[in-house]
Amino acid sequence: MIISKLNCSIGILIHNEAQNIGKLLDALLRQTLEKVAISEIIVISSASNDGSDDIVEKHSLANKNVRLIREAERKGKSAAINTFLKEAKENIVLISSGDIIPEKDTIEKMIEPFTDNRIGMTGSHPIPVNKPDSFTGFWVNLQWNLHHRIALQSPKLGEMVAFRKVLDRIPADSPVDEASIEAIITKMGLQLKYIPEAVVYNKGPESIAEFIKQRRRIAAGHIWLKRQNSYLVSTNKPFLLLKALGSEIRQNPFRIHYILFICLLEIWSRFLGWFDLIILKRNPYKWEIIDSTKKLAQEDN
Repeated sequence: MIISKLNCSIGILIHNEAQNIGKLLDALLRQTLEKVAISEIIVISSASNDGSDDIVEKHSLANKNVRLIREAERKGKSAAINTFLKEAKENIVLISSGDIIPEKDTIEKMIEPFTDNRIGMTGSHPIPVNKPDSFTGFWVNLQWNLHHRIALQSPKLGEMVAFRKVLDRIPADSPVDEASIEAIITKMGLQLKYIPEAVVYNKGPESIAEFIKQRRRIAAGHIWLKRQNSYLVSTNKPFLLLKALGSEIRQNPFRIHYILFICLLEIWSRFLGWFDLIILKRNPYKWEIIDSTKKLAQEDN
């Protein structure tokens, strides 16, 4: 008896990802797949000028399932996602930034849950390659540990997500693309599912200034989403956040001074995000790239 596989289209959204896009494509092409098939990998390159497109083209020559779409103008990640959704041929799609690396079985684990018709969206488990022995390294690891603890209770999906193509587009001016997809999927009555075994590796900022810039942008995005869609992401729910934070403090009692300082920096970042969006009327949907987060290969094992 031949069992049909779950087919998916993968979209990679990039802007100047020459340091990692080759490794990401290799990791996707070498996935261990049994119940899932990758029909196509579409790379949307938004005004890249660092050689990223050349790397993707070499992969496309070697593998017919890899396709490059160039965008002359960088309009933001959400707009690039909309381009991908127009091009994707499968009813289950997966989107990824260009600065992460998945484990060899991540795609299988993210797509297989769609055998349940109630599931509308799945999310990966991001693990940073930053070493936790420095302050910023500890901050990066704390952020993703909190994300993991909260997502286990109430899914918060990011970095690499998969979803049913029941939507044609997301708001092109959304600064938080995955969260916007969450909002649309849940309003359709479909469920979110966090997959802790679906590991992807990412890289956090290396300096406090870069981290505040990143957290400021995300904070503004979550405020924008709350105002536009009345949707509150799990990581902004006080009870879940304080519960997860308490667990981290119990696990790292000798780093409590770091944790308290990080809390102050997070509060400051969220204030700056509020100030940007509400007072200055700046929507960061086309954000400034943080270079240190693109150096994944340097710390990848």
